[in-house]
Amino acid sequence: MNLRSTRMRLLSAVAAVLALAAQPAFAEDHETKEAWRLFVADHTQPIVRAIDFDDGKELSRYDIKGYAALTASASGQTVFATQSDADIVHVIKTGIEFSDHGEHRDLEVSAPALLPVALEGSRPVHVVPHGEEAIIFYDRGGKAEIVDEGDLLDGKAEIRPVDATAPHHGVAVTMGKYVLVSVPDTTAETKPDTLPPRIGLRVVDADGKQVGDLTKCTDLHGEATSARLVAFGCKEGVLVARPGGAGGPQLDMLAYPETLPKGYVGTLLGGKSMQFFLGNYGEDKVVLIDADGDAPYRLIELPTRRVDFVLDPANIRNAYILTEDGDLHVLDVIKGELARKAKVTEPYSKDGHWRDPRPRLAVADGKIAITDPRHSLVRVVDAATLREERTIGVEGQPFAIVAVGGSGATH
Repeated sequence: MNLRSTRMRLLSAVAAVLALAAQPAFAEDHETKEAWRLFVADHTQPIVRAIDFDDGKELSRYDIKGYAALTASASGQTVFATQSDADIVHVIKTGIEFSDHGEHRDLEVSAPALLPVALEGSRPVHVVPHGEEAIIFYDRGGKAEIVDEGDLLDGKAEIRPVDATAPHHGVAVTMGKYVLVSVPDTTAETKPDTLPPRIGLRVVDADGKQVGDLTKCTDLHGEATSARLVAFGCKEGVLVARPGGAGGPQLDMLAYPETLPKGYVGTLLGGKSMQFFLGNYGEDKVVLIDADGDAPYRLIELPTRRVDFVLDPANIRNAYILTEDGDLHVLDVIKGELARKAKVTEPYSKDGHWRDPRPRLAVADGKIAITDPRHSLVRVVDAATLREERTIGVEGQPFAIVAVGGSGATH
C-alpha cells in the first residue's frame, strides 16, 4: 500500500472532521440524541431479533422462513434478511433514520418493523446495497433485481431486472446507471445440481445492453465498494472498477505480485472514509489493498485461521479480526500490522461444515458486538481496551449480526 497516498487520504478525512467541528453550534432547539440497534439472526431457527444496544432489551422478533444472512442498507434504514434455502428475502425497517441539514444531521427513531414486502426468486445469496438502491442476485434464477429502498419503506417493490446470463453463484453491483455482473462459463460441464464456475465480469447499461468486452476474473467471488471504486476477488488478482464517464466503468486488474504466497482473495471489505480494501488471502492471512498504490498489496499473516473480520466505520484506522483461537485482533490499516489482541471467546474451530455456528462481528458506538452462539450471548467489547463490558443474552444460537445507528439532532 502506498503509505504516502494513504496518509494523504487519512489527513483529508481528518480535515473534513475538523471542518465539521468548526461549524456553528446547534441552535437552542436542537438536542443531540444517539440510538443504536442490533439485528441478530438465529443459526437454526428462522428468527431475526431487533435489540436495543443501549439496554440489551429485545425490541421485536420476526418469524421468517429460513436460515438468514443479514445485510444493512447503505442508509441503515433497512436490513435485508436473505434466506437462500427458502428462496426469499425479507426486509426489516430498522427505525433509525438520518437526514442531512448541512451543519448537522437529524435523527428520527421509530419502532422497527418487518416490511410487507418479500423479494422472491430461486436461491438469493448476495444482496449488495449501493446508495439508495440494493441489488439481489439469485444464483439458481440466473437473474438479479434492483430495488429502491424508498419504495420498500413505502411497502412496495418496483423491480428492475438484470439478466445474469445463466444460473451461477454470482453477484451484481450497481455503479451509476451501469451494472457490473458476474459471468458464468456456460460451456463448462457440470454435475447435476451444481452451478457453472465464474469466468469474468461484464458491464451492462440501463437498457440491459453489454458495454465493452467481458473482463476475465476467474472464480469471481467477493465484492466491496470504497469511495467511488468497486472491487472483486479473482484468482488472478483483484479486479477494480472505476467510474468512466460516458464510456461506462473502467476495469483494471491488480494482479497478485510474485512476492505473495500462493492464494487469492475471496472476501472483501471497503473503507468508507478512506479509500482502501481489506480482503482475506486464504484462511490465515489478509491483505490491505490500495488500488492507486505502486505496490497495491500488503500481506498480514494471522496466528490462526480467520473466523470473521469487520472495519470500524468511525475509527477509520481500525479493523477487527476474530481468529479461531478466540482472540480478537486490532489491525492498524495505516501501518499494515496487527496492533494488539485479547481473548474474547472460547476457541471456535474452522473445521467442520462452513455453516456451523461461529461468532460474527459488528461495530456499534465504539464497541464491538460479537455473537457467541455456544453460550446464547452477544458479547460487547470496548474497541479501545478490548475488554468485555457486558453481555446481552439472546435466546437460541445468535449468529449473523448487523448494527445500525449513530447520533443526530432532534427537535
